[in-house]
Amino acid sequence: MIQWQNLDTLEAYKKLQSLKNLVSVKEELSGSQGAQRVKNYSVPMAAGLTYNYAAKEVNPQVLAILQELADEAQVTEKFQELYNGAVINTGENRKVLHHLLRGQLGNDVLFEEKNERDFYKAQIDAIADFAHKVHKREICNAAGEPFTAVVQIGIGGSDLGPRAMYLALEQWARTNNCLKMKAAFISNVDPDDGATVIANTDLAHTLFILVSKSGTTQETLANELFVKDYIKKAGLNPACHMVAVTSETSPLANNPEYLASFYIDDFIGGRYSSTSAVGGAVLSLAFGPEVFKDFLAGAHEADITAKEKTITHNPSLLDALIGLYERNIQGYPTTAILPYSQALSRLPAHLQQADMESNGKHVNCRGEKVDYVTGPIIFGEPGTNGQHSFYQLLHQGTDIVPLQFIGFKNNQNGNDIVVDGSTSQKKLCANLAAQIVAFACGKRDDNPNKNFTGGRPSSLIYGEQLTPKTLGALLAHFENKIMFQGFLWNLNSFDQEGVQLGKLLTKQVLAHKTEGALKEFSDIFEI
Repeated sequence: MIQWQNLDTLEAYKKLQSLKNLVSVKEELSGSQGAQRVKNYSVPMAAGLTYNYAAKEVNPQVLAILQELADEAQVTEKFQELYNGAVINTGENRKVLHHLLRGQLGNDVLFEEKNERDFYKAQIDAIADFAHKVHKREICNAAGEPFTAVVQIGIGGSDLGPRAMYLALEQWARTNNCLKMKAAFISNVDPDDGATVIANTDLAHTLFILVSKSGTTQETLANELFVKDYIKKAGLNPACHMVAVTSETSPLANNPEYLASFYIDDFIGGRYSSTSAVGGAVLSLAFGPEVFKDFLAGAHEADITAKEKTITHNPSLLDALIGLYERNIQGYPTTAILPYSQALSRLPAHLQQADMESNGKHVNCRGEKVDYVTGPIIFGEPGTNGQHSFYQLLHQGTDIVPLQFIGFKNNQNGNDIVVDGSTSQKKLCANLAAQIVAFACGKRDDNPNKNFTGGRPSSLIYGEQLTPKTLGALLAHFENKIMFQGFLWNLNSFDQEGVQLGKLLTKQVLAHKTEGALKEFSDIFEI
């Protein structure tokens, strides 16, 4: 029987507390056994990726207790409950089915006599058919001319994930001759965001995808009207340029104001929706449905590894457990995501939402306050840009920040030049390898200003090249890591009540129903 227990009630966690500062990563990697540790502390991931945790503060003793913790907390059993359709989102009384979007892991999941897997697959098939027709010029603008660009209008999970995934594959698609349509994104209700995108858009040949599950998202609907105004002023009919991604019960469903509508349901959280119609529509139009299917295949492959009970066979669970050890035992409040790939420039922003919105909770899945710290603060930038920005604090600041590096042996473009004896890609990878060791081992210097203490833990995910399949596997790895950490902390990682209060007060401001400090702040902007 599944037990939903707080972390601090678990016997393995009590054992783990006695292992604080047990391992010095500086000593482990600086010594004669450093090279062997790099080879030994490595786990295969899906789609040819590898997770290396040699620069983390763990050893066989810590790993053994982490295995005990995973077993006692029943995390893989809880994952099985999730993908078999249990109501895991207790705050909203909902199933959690984003894994079902990319492949069947367990039993059929039924809701009100509807097979959820069939429903999701039907939406992906409908998107594929629509995209093929657009690419074949069977669906055109009112003048019979082809659509050459696509703009997604959404916010939060309707923007961050799909935008990050598009940017991750844009160069790869261009190199492999499958960039069908250039994509752009409008998210911020700030009119300057929409105006900037539209200024660089050929409206007559652009499709707009409006993404709102409820059909009532304030920022998204405001941006839709903003865009429609531009379309009308250009002498065009918005209904010939708009596509909706929404729920079947929203005002946008089966609406004649849209060329087509594709559907998601309440079991797909926004921050987990990149593999749904939310990401599928824009990615299929931009790159072709076959590329999107490869992306889903990589995610499914990673989901299969997440079923493994042995943590060294389950990289997302291992990553989650090490992260918990760093947060709850070592006391590190922050984690940096550092992709050494410009294509992944928006991945840290997406993971910031996915992680902090999921596990930024102070009550457990029953609404009871917990007495231990939970989700870390997530931030990051691609290398080597970050090295010339916040790495100073990471190397010599007073806080230790765990680091998650991501890198690839080959770039996506295939073109490079040799400068000073090495290519740009080799220079990029050299920086990555150097940073891992610099953070871990440091450098002694009699000048305190040039002294590096080291002891800064990091992990590395690496592969041959960033492709649709490796991207899907990478995304699912982090989604599953977040899920496992939520299980360990006994949280509901699938609601987001923390975003609701601001929305409520915003409505009061716009309705001029304010007083006190809220009125004064509103008056500053003459609202």
